[in-house]
Amino acid sequence: MVKKLLSYFNDLDKITYKIMKNGLKFSFFICIISAFILFTYNLTLISPNLYYIGILLFRLGCILSVEFIVCGLVVDSIKKAVL
Repeated sequence: MVKKLLSYFNDLDKITYKIMKNGLKFSFFICIISAFILFTYNLTLISPNLYYIGILLFRLGCILSVEFIVCGLVVDSIKKAVL
């Protein structure tokens, strides 16, 4: 299963790979921002809204990263099936 998944990543189209790579960087950046917000909340304990914003941003970053991976694999398989 892992070998099959790694072979999918090795055989990706260059444009699809570039989009996936930049999307994962963007998702990682969102997760870093959320970690900074949660760290700020942990130090200050000012408002619970800060906690919820941090958690929501972290969830958004995780969901986006999975979405970029899955959509990249699907788009690449559709491209290869059509060509």
